[in-house]
Amino acid sequence: MSELVRVAVDAMGGDHAPEAVVQGVVDALNASKEIEVLLVGDQTAIEKCLTGAQYDKTRLQVIHASEVITNNETPTIAIKKKKDSSIVVSQRLVREGKADAFVSAGSTGAVLVGSQVLIGRIRGIERPALAPLIPTTKGFSLLIDCGANVDAKPSNLVQFARMGAIYMEHILGRKNPRVAIVNIGIEEEKGNALVKQTYPLLKECGDINFIGSIEARDIPDGYADVIVCEAFVGNVILKMYEGVAGALMGMVKETMMSSLKTKIGALLIKNELKQTLKDFDASDYGGAPMLGLKGLVVKSHGSSNAKEFKQSILQCIAFKQQNISGRIAASITADKELLSASENKTEE
Repeated sequence: MSELVRVAVDAMGGDHAPEAVVQGVVDALNASKEIEVLLVGDQTAIEKCLTGAQYDKTRLQVIHASEVITNNETPTIAIKKKKDSSIVVSQRLVREGKADAFVSAGSTGAVLVGSQVLIGRIRGIERPALAPLIPTTKGFSLLIDCGANVDAKPSNLVQFARMGAIYMEHILGRKNPRVAIVNIGIEEEKGNALVKQTYPLLKECGDINFIGSIEARDIPDGYADVIVCEAFVGNVILKMYEGVAGALMGMVKETMMSSLKTKIGALLIKNELKQTLKDFDASDYGGAPMLGLKGLVVKSHGSSNAKEFKQSILQCIAFKQQNISGRIAASITADKELLSASENKTEE
């Protein structure tokens, strides 16, 4: 039997914690024998949620943490002051090598700040990036970055592209994944200063299948496997995605229930509609990995249910087995050589 993948899970993070988190942990343990979970948080509350649950108790350890970091707190201050919070204790477990990965639906700011301070970046990585999967008509695409770096440099975006391509190839099996940069047009000369400076650098990356610019309207059609941008743009895209999806679902439901004729039609296409919606459900892949750190950090949505927590935990297995952090570290040498050559060419 291969070595177990140890995952530290923040039991107190998210809108439905700790109940949904604990249920997700139990479901993950029952779904795979390759994981061991370190469940961190209020021990009394956790054990109450575990009452009556069936799972392999040898692969679950409850670690008490007396504090919780809320969304209303300043991340940097909270990380320093609340050293016994479920987020900080979990991150220390990864730093100390007692866990391979960390999963949380808690304060995004605290998870991002704490992960960089306590777990640390891979040597050579300038800035880690948050990379969620977003649904498209052809499956899913990876959006990187969507929340970690509101301001970024061209060299950051090149690293985002490399990390995203590695993740898509080795976790989702997309051979030679197509990489595109978000722009306001497909012409190379278009875009703001950041895009114009980054575009030629990506073109020079021989180990990246860079296909050029992508406009926002083409993202849902699956035109690219990896979509590169700084976090301001990425977060706007992600939130617009969520908002439009919710609005459309509401409109479809309202239309289907508007008359006897539409109700009969809804009944006739019920199974097909369910399958279509399932295909467009990113929760099957869990939360968003934070790429570029020495250990895996998965940030789940604040409203995550048990299913999403389960998938967030299970995705840690492939991340470790495929040595994603090691592959990213190895790619940095090529990245530095490219940027150095580009700088020398500019000076000449």
